[in-house]
Amino acid sequence: MEIEIHDNLVEGRDYILLPQQVWEKLHGWYGGGPTLPRKAINTGFSQTDLAIEVYPLRLQLILMSRGERTFIRISKKGTVGQLHKMACKVFDLAPDEVCIWDYYGRTKHSLMDSLDKTLDDANIQMDQNILVEVTTDASGSLDGLVKRNNFFESDAPKSGLPDENFAANNYASRSYSSSLTPSIYLRSPNGDLDNVHGSSGMITRGSPLGLTGLLNLGNTCYMNSAIQCLVHTPQFTKYFCEDYHREINRQNPLGNVGELALAFGELLRKLWAPGGRAPVSPRPFKMKLSRFASQFSGYNQHDSQELLAFLLDGLHEDLNRVKHRPYINSGDADGRSDEEVADEYWANHIARNNSIIVDVCQGQYKSTLVCPVCGKVSVTFDPFMYLSLPLQFASTRSVTAVVFSCDGSVPPTPFTVNVPKQGRCRDLLQALGAACSLKNGEKLLIAEIRNHKIYRFIDDPVLQLSTISDDDHLAVYKLPKLEKRVNYIQFVHRHEDLDHGNNNSLTSWKPYGVPLLAQISRNEIVTGFDIHELVHKMLVPVLRNPDSLHLAVQSSVSTRTHSYHTDSSKCQLLLVDDSNTVIEKSNDAIRIPQSSLATVFFINWPKADLKKIDTHHLEYLPEVFMYAPPAKRTRGEALSLYACLDAFLREEPLVPEDMWYCPRCKEQRQASKKLDLWRLPEVLVIHLKRFSFSRSTKQKLETFVNFPIHDLDLTNYIANKKTSERQIYELYAVSNHYGNMASGHYTAHIKLVDENRWYNFDDSHVASIDEDEVKTAAAYVLFYRRVREQDIARGTSNGSQLYAKRSHGYSHR
Repeated sequence: MEIEIHDNLVEGRDYILLPQQVWEKLHGWYGGGPTLPRKAINTGFSQTDLAIEVYPLRLQLILMSRGERTFIRISKKGTVGQLHKMACKVFDLAPDEVCIWDYYGRTKHSLMDSLDKTLDDANIQMDQNILVEVTTDASGSLDGLVKRNNFFESDAPKSGLPDENFAANNYASRSYSSSLTPSIYLRSPNGDLDNVHGSSGMITRGSPLGLTGLLNLGNTCYMNSAIQCLVHTPQFTKYFCEDYHREINRQNPLGNVGELALAFGELLRKLWAPGGRAPVSPRPFKMKLSRFASQFSGYNQHDSQELLAFLLDGLHEDLNRVKHRPYINSGDADGRSDEEVADEYWANHIARNNSIIVDVCQGQYKSTLVCPVCGKVSVTFDPFMYLSLPLQFASTRSVTAVVFSCDGSVPPTPFTVNVPKQGRCRDLLQALGAACSLKNGEKLLIAEIRNHKIYRFIDDPVLQLSTISDDDHLAVYKLPKLEKRVNYIQFVHRHEDLDHGNNNSLTSWKPYGVPLLAQISRNEIVTGFDIHELVHKMLVPVLRNPDSLHLAVQSSVSTRTHSYHTDSSKCQLLLVDDSNTVIEKSNDAIRIPQSSLATVFFINWPKADLKKIDTHHLEYLPEVFMYAPPAKRTRGEALSLYACLDAFLREEPLVPEDMWYCPRCKEQRQASKKLDLWRLPEVLVIHLKRFSFSRSTKQKLETFVNFPIHDLDLTNYIANKKTSERQIYELYAVSNHYGNMASGHYTAHIKLVDENRWYNFDDSHVASIDEDEVKTAAAYVLFYRRVREQDIARGTSNGSQLYAKRSHGYSHR
């Protein structure tokens, strides 16, 4: 049986691909396994378009008459004939007695009888059902009934078949975002399908066009939300409902042979078609999408903004009017004006990229880099498709750390401070010192804690704070300033853990909590009694009864037996060296070795002693960035969209991982970078960066962003001051995300421009909403359209009249 691997593995991070000969050599030298062979398949129309199929199709075969089902794996480039043979083998059926059906969504879509057709060409998708039917029964039994009728499996007689919602139920992401069965609709006498929800606010017959929902295919709400925003962009509606086929570029090597544009265009036409209000299935479109972007195959939840980015780029390449891209080398400014250089860059861009997507959605940045050493200034003008705005001010970040007082004066206390995002360690030390009321004769030492030990000291004043991740754990030790050089001693807590694996129960000790830290002058003579006093002083704030503390120094690891518990009231203190070997007890001087980090002592806490301390103070160490959903804010207290734009355009130094090569210094430099808006598009797409990723965590920011619905004025943000026209925009669509990273749901708020009304598109359900319901903390991607000054003067707006009267629908040419 083929070994299943986790979904969404990333090449280079979770696995690497090796030629068979290399794997065999490595396996012969080192062993290992299991072997996971994968095929190279053709993914395009050229014989050189090859890719490794890491995830073959996972299909569920259903034999209705026996109540049996099973999952199989088969390449999407496998044939219908191969699938037929596998089905016969799995259910032990004679090939001439079996036919198979495309049973997507529990509906018999088509008989799969073209044996040479590939499953990819047959529109078979990841995690869907295949119905296996025995054809010899013509007497009206279950198989005969299934063959003659088109029905959902839930309507079938119960025949021992397990009741599962979907073929991919055991694999798809758990999310309340997906309705795994189609919505219920009633058929009217004239054959139209009407939504049974005819209550107030829901869409019924006679409503304007463009109010058609999309069926959720299983965790596809992200796709439905993005599609609804695009198909309700007036310029795209007009373009795809006219003769867009003449602009399809099938020769573009960067495109999708026009198939993505065709699939999107057909889906848009269905959504704008006159007639009933039955929701449309986006299955054909998703099939094409999965073919050209394998990351969207299957039925896992994805990001609507990532889909939008791919879709806009893919549509552009499929519709690029430039058939042969010229090679263009953009020259330096050489003292020319910004206007002249920007126009040259834009003309060069249009010479290679000219499509409806560029016409509507692309603008232009001015990007300025300044070398911090020689002052070299580099200015370029680059196109953009959307703006990704941060939700926190880019200049600052919050850092949470716990301060430990090494003189035992106060218990460990957490502090959260704001520091420059591109600041240095000295900025964090200064902020923490002010927060904890640091005295003149004291200093702070920051340490990163991993596995209950000090992993590193963060003591270089000029160290970049970007080296501290949001999910790091920081302990800050308040120590007296000493004129002499010092050695550090860390005291690591361990709790008792009994192993009852044999008759002689052994006591083992497991590290826990946050280590304590002390310092001594180098070459200072230290005795066991001095160590005792240091520990006693530091533990006083966490002891429920400080007088109960009694420490002893254990001299040998061999005493870790049951006999050790003759006096369990004692806390055993072990002195160990770097190799974790116990240093024997001595009342004489103890030499503390000079170490780049700290000499380690272990404090062993028997179970009885743990009751004597406030363990919360020793165990709790928050992450650097303490995430908690903020309280609901009023709109007056919310973060404004303008503030997000200011943070996005603020000058900042490049991160160390993204250095710039200075042509004058001939070296990589950490240049400062400044973005300015130079040219704005007709449709401005704004992505609010709600999702943050760190080393091991993913978080969603629930910040309420107060964005204008009318009169988004970007005039003052345009660096090209020779542009006299005001830059005014109006909101017409929002992609929303509700919930968290693990379980979320996407919807869309759409304004029908000529109706001047807002609607909520929630997969197959569409309902009217008031304008004041559009602004929520779920807003994720905003769509604005330009409003001309003459339209403002007339009280109208551009794009308010669609390509044709809605009463007549669209026309095919």
